[in-house]
Amino acid sequence: MIIYRSGMHVVVPKPDLLLGREAETRRVADLVAAARAGRGGAVVLSGEAGIGKSALLDAATGGASGATVVRASGTEFEQELPYAALHQLCVPILDRTSEIPAALRVAFGLTPGAPEPFRVGLALLELVTGAARRRPLLCVVDDAQWLDSASRAAMVFLARRVAADPVAMVFAIRTPAVLGELAALPELAVPALSDENARQLLAARSPFPLDERVRDRLVAEAHGNPLALLELPRAGGFAPPEAGSVPSRVEYAFQRRLAALPGAARVLVTIASADPTGDPDLLWSTATALDVDVDRASADAEAAELVEFGTRIRFCHPLARSAVYRAASAEERRIVHGALADATDAVTAPDRRAWHRAQATVSPDADVAAELARSAARAQARGGVAAAAAFLERSAALSPDAERRVARTLDAARAHLEAGSGDAAGDLLTTIETVALDEAQRARVELLQGRIAFTRPGDGTGPALTARAARRLTDPAAARECYLDALEMSLVVGRGGGFVTEILATARAEAPPVGSPDILDALIRLAAGDHAAALPLLAGDHRPMWSRWPCLATMISSQLYDPHAIAAIAEYLVKAGRGAGSPMLLRLGLAQQATDATLRGDVGRALAAVAEEGAIADAAGEPPLVYPRLQLAAFRGRRDDANDLFEAAARALTARGTGQVTNLHWTTAVLHNGLGDYPAALAAARAATAPDEIFLDGPALPELVEAAVRCGEHEVATAALASLTERSQAGGTVTGRGVAAYARGLVTGVEEHYREAVELLAETPLAPYRGRAHLVYGQWLRSEGRRRDGVEQLRTAHELLTSAGAEAFAARAADELRTAGEPVGRPAEATYEGLTLQEVAVARLVAQGATSNEVAVALFISKRTVDAHLRNIFRKLGISSRRQLKDRPELLSSGGPAGPASAER
Repeated sequence: MIIYRSGMHVVVPKPDLLLGREAETRRVADLVAAARAGRGGAVVLSGEAGIGKSALLDAATGGASGATVVRASGTEFEQELPYAALHQLCVPILDRTSEIPAALRVAFGLTPGAPEPFRVGLALLELVTGAARRRPLLCVVDDAQWLDSASRAAMVFLARRVAADPVAMVFAIRTPAVLGELAALPELAVPALSDENARQLLAARSPFPLDERVRDRLVAEAHGNPLALLELPRAGGFAPPEAGSVPSRVEYAFQRRLAALPGAARVLVTIASADPTGDPDLLWSTATALDVDVDRASADAEAAELVEFGTRIRFCHPLARSAVYRAASAEERRIVHGALADATDAVTAPDRRAWHRAQATVSPDADVAAELARSAARAQARGGVAAAAAFLERSAALSPDAERRVARTLDAARAHLEAGSGDAAGDLLTTIETVALDEAQRARVELLQGRIAFTRPGDGTGPALTARAARRLTDPAAARECYLDALEMSLVVGRGGGFVTEILATARAEAPPVGSPDILDALIRLAAGDHAAALPLLAGDHRPMWSRWPCLATMISSQLYDPHAIAAIAEYLVKAGRGAGSPMLLRLGLAQQATDATLRGDVGRALAAVAEEGAIADAAGEPPLVYPRLQLAAFRGRRDDANDLFEAAARALTARGTGQVTNLHWTTAVLHNGLGDYPAALAAARAATAPDEIFLDGPALPELVEAAVRCGEHEVATAALASLTERSQAGGTVTGRGVAAYARGLVTGVEEHYREAVELLAETPLAPYRGRAHLVYGQWLRSEGRRRDGVEQLRTAHELLTSAGAEAFAARAADELRTAGEPVGRPAEATYEGLTLQEVAVARLVAQGATSNEVAVALFISKRTVDAHLRNIFRKLGISSRRQLKDRPELLSSGGPAGPASAER
């Protein structure tokens, strides 16, 4: 029988370990104290290895009396396993709830299914805040640079949402590692100790007296690193001559301790270093299988202060684990991993077993390779794309069969690309000998190379590689879909303009039509300027393309000026995204909903959609989509808000070195036309309709017409009107014809054109465009001396534009009315004014009857945060109950699809 040598080890930090850390200790203590008072928060301690981050974490746990403490630690050798660190963090509180949230059960492999990252984050929030309702909770995460990506995203999601809950989170990350998602949290850099504090620490903790010269040399060698000060004396006072950084010298000190141990103890400690779970049962059974006397070996290891054996195995410092593992020879590590694989349950932990087997294998092994491939499939199903890539890469390396090796290498490259590691995918593809590949395999290679190229700034090979892949495909339909994939990719990653033109030119030459004209034919004709032939082909119901090519679908609906299609596609994408658990699809749908609401003048709904998209983006660890925010800011006409967004978007595009900026130019033109800054609007609209800006230039044409007319650029206005007229006639929608009609009125000054615009746009749901038609008609009537008729049109325009939230255009109408001698009252403040984005979303959902729990689920925040938002909403709106929110009509407008996509025709 194995008796655990101690209970759960609790580190009580010695005061001298925290010399010179008064400010850092106070910051962490204040965080814990705030959590006790119900105000949650997080901090990231950053610094080099051995600088004292772990000591600060121990100080936090030692000072967390009355709180539940949960810990996790990233592991260098386990960072590909999805949700491994998250499971480690949650284990102590899983038994505190009657039922583990469903998304966490899936993430931890307890239930089959594919976990949605934002649902996992929400489930973690539910679990943690539920436990914190009983006692404040302190979450301590060491070596965060080695957290698996899925766990890191979930933990950051949690950390950003506990402000209203008694939860404190302290992360420690080793620099110079990249912060990644942790950059979203407050950072506290842990600096080097001063020489005086270093001398004090050395004097207090040195195992033997030091003369002054040796002490000064140690202080100089350690560079203010506390762990180095404590470990270097054990190495005789000096680092080996070949050692470089302080961490490497500290690892050398740990390895000296390891070398002094008896052989059995070294084997035991090596086993512990190779198994990051810290499971004592696994350790003892593995050690026994390797004929280790565990009682004597564990006593020797603990005496050396390298590792502690309790209900969990814990090294004295993360550097000690890596030092022990690296000190073992390759053969010793293979033996240890093989024994761990044999001791690991193949049913409850198949992926860990496969991982250990892979580390124990040198030569190709079909059985191990197949097991790794099965682990990759499980990881992929659980949302661990990075883990799937790692498993597949190792599986390919161990595959003796050449065909399977190539197939697994290609699968690994695709997984790396999906995980955002384009460089890793590209490097992997270079290992494939293309000479031995068949045409289908070469097509896969080139298609992957093309997709990688699309993600690399300055790399213009994407279209050519994609075209080459399409040419190799023997199925014509598949080849044409390949070109559509390339077009979608170019729009997704912002590589429009010349890329789109090149792809379509190649498709036209290399992929002849199959049967009747299809979407690709229509796009080719559209790029060639043949709107009369192209737009009718795009006007049908193409639902199959909405999910596979959502960017193309939304672009087409904008070109058609079809508000019903825009709304229907948005509704479809949101429903499909929720059903499939696809964050990107759902975010695209919500962005489209925001655009639809903005175009309809439903600012409250647009703000709510933007808030929800931002919440999901945050849950997925991504920045929010900028264009729906740009459109909303531009249509509202708020210069300062819009300029901030415009500058941020331009910086992001410049940083990437690429980008389709048509939306940026279009929204800039809308903003300046509303503000009456026509020269600025003209410059932006010209850029938006430049020859190489195909597909998204249509919405900018009416802006170009108005700006050019106001600036006296008649030829520019006439040319833009001709293009707009051709498109609106070919598309056939009432909205398109109405917009073209008021643009025609601006150019011709013919009243019939203005009246036609007003009549046509009365049938559409786009209130801002209806208002603008009345505005330009009223301005024209006034200029013709028909004051009374003009005032009537201007009054209608003012009412429409005000209710639609188009404040700048409404101000233009108000100025015209005042000039005509008409009084203009101050518009009532909309309900959403003064509310934050998240408060708008909360208010809207509550007004529609949602409970606090339902709101929390929708917006990925805790119930306490929802209740805190409601208190702020009630105070700002001067109300006292949920029921009163229902009396605010702008919070209840549905703004859904106005009918089938063909309703206008």
